[in-house]
Amino acid sequence: MLKRCAIAFTLVAALLSAHPGFAQSTLEARERIEALHGNSDGFDDSFKLLTEAMRFGDPVTVANLGAYPLTVNANGESYDIQSEDDMVENYEKLVTQETQNSVAEQTYGDLIVNSDGVGFANGALWMSAICDTDDCSVSHWAITSINN
Repeated sequence: MLKRCAIAFTLVAALLSAHPGFAQSTLEARERIEALHGNSDGFDDSFKLLTEAMRFGDPVTVANLGAYPLTVNANGESYDIQSEDDMVENYEKLVTQETQNSVAEQTYGDLIVNSDGVGFANGALWMSAICDTDDCSVSHWAITSINN
């Protein structure tokens, strides 16, 4: 029995460490964000804003972080939210309490970092770097989808 547990643990550890999207430490996640998307300092700021907004139930800050139109999957349906005002007005229907709690408790080491962006709460919310200039030398981080 102990041998089977050890084998299972080894397999799970190998799978998790080999997965390209999951970082193992804050430094590794930050380096991966910088390598794939740039502007990791901007991500740090957005990470703090988002997790605090989710922790304190602040729909205005969450809405301000959105890239519109914003795709939100909730209640078994997909919505294209057109503006910050729409997001704020419908926040309770669009962002479940479970998603809010999970994003509020997000740690850097558990972020999903891949070429699509950065996933929070096992992919319940995604942020991407949005280019502000044609050459993408200036960018900002925004929520690009929510998947309750």
